[in-house]
Amino acid sequence: VLAFHSFLAKPFYIPSQSMMPNLLVGDRLIVSKYPYGWSWVSVSFHVLPRGTWRIAGSTPEYGDIVIAVPPDRDEDYIKRVVALPGDRIAVINGQIILNGKAIPQTVEPALELPVEPNAPCLAEDYPGLKVRKPSGKEVCEMPLLRETMPNGATYVVIDHTQQQLDNMPEITVPADHVFLMGDNRDHSADSRADTWERGLGGPVPLANIGGRAEFITFSLNGTESLNPLSWWNALRGDRAFQSLRPAVITSAESGDK
Repeated sequence: VLAFHSFLAKPFYIPSQSMMPNLLVGDRLIVSKYPYGWSWVSVSFHVLPRGTWRIAGSTPEYGDIVIAVPPDRDEDYIKRVVALPGDRIAVINGQIILNGKAIPQTVEPALELPVEPNAPCLAEDYPGLKVRKPSGKEVCEMPLLRETMPNGATYVVIDHTQQQLDNMPEITVPADHVFLMGDNRDHSADSRADTWERGLGGPVPLANIGGRAEFITFSLNGTESLNPLSWWNALRGDRAFQSLRPAVITSAESGDK
């Protein structure tokens, strides 16, 4: 089991809201360990000493969701790749500026996320977004933006307020590093945040990338208990086997000539 988890694939559990709306608290997913090669971080429980070596290493693509380990803690973070080695990246009012060009953002219809124990829509986190529908059901109306990266990878993000991490001066991503951000832009400690803020402290070395998220296996809304009979009612049935690879828009689809 350890060999399989270290070299091929491993299940992961999502404990935070940093990747909403694409990953929810309670999601279980499969991460493949081989797409970018193997390094010290590939081995389960991170028992190997840290290093810069990689075997059969390759570089992630824009839009990939990856597992990363911060420089000061042996914890697994899950974030999205938004800049590659050699890229120049800045953030202005929540919009990514990549190599001097703004990454397109288009407004999508708001997501009505059911209010559940694993998605409580707390007023201190999402002021004014909890709404009671005429049916009596409570939902969190999450405003969505669709981003499209230079390779055509497209996905939705949440950006609902102004906060410190919405602005970052331009930096250049070093060789063998990538810049990572969470999809829930106002609630993600990622490459924009210092390590003392529990962030990634800047671009992440490729040797600290432990795999690529592939698909959700199943998801629980938080109403389950130790009694297995409660698990069925807690299942979010529409999330099982959803792919976590970004959709890709071709030049023809985007209208480019």
